[in-house]
Amino acid sequence: IPTIYQENLMEKISQFVARVFLGQIFLLSGFFKVTGYEATQGYMEAMGVPGILLPLVIAVEIGGGVAVIVGWHTRAMAAGLALFSVTAAVIFHSNFADQMQMIMFMKNIAMTGGLILLALHGAGRLSIDEFRGQS
Repeated sequence: IPTIYQENLMEKISQFVARVFLGQIFLLSGFFKVTGYEATQGYMEAMGVPGILLPLVIAVEIGGGVAVIVGWHTRAMAAGLALFSVTAAVIFHSNFADQMQMIMFMKNIAMTGGLILLALHGAGRLSIDEFRGQS
């Protein structure tokens, strides 16, 4: 196989894998919130966030995660998830006296960095956006 085709194949695969890695954390987090609904709602309320917003949070995480993975409206979805991640970091993980909370804060910030890149550069190959000519 000529090198140019190998590079294009690797680029396509790596873009898809990167989207899976970014999207899966939101997808799984949304599902865990469904299975632990009452506990999550209680935690939100303890942090000053109305528990009534939990269905919206679940929809954002599951819907946004799936959209990023399949590459559908990727730029907008990635931008929205980036804002969501920073907001969650500030509200839920800003107790830096607790090392675990500091790590969770930095995880959210790192995810935001990846999502900003995705918002700027688009889904790339092997995506619905590419298929529709919008990548």
